Amino acid sequence: MSVVFVPKRQRGKEQINQETIQRLLDENDQLVRCITEYLQKGRATECVQYQQILHRNIVYLGTIADASTEILPETQTSDDTAS
Repeated sequence: MSVVFVPKRQRGKEQINQETIQRLLDENDQLVRCITEYLQKGRATECVQYQQILHRNIVYLGTIADASTEILPETQTSDDTAS
């Protein structure tokens, strides 16, 4: 199940790490495959729920990416900027 479906009281308790991100990416891969399969079978209405989950996951990953890019400039050292 997607991290986005975790109850609000439990959200934020799980550390966002590479493992969590990879789990979401793997889930997204599976969702895309499932959506593609349903579309090929002409069952577009069935894939709507999967598209919604995929959308939420992508938005969540985008939020994580935005947050991490805001942190990056503050943590750069002079060696990083010399390149």
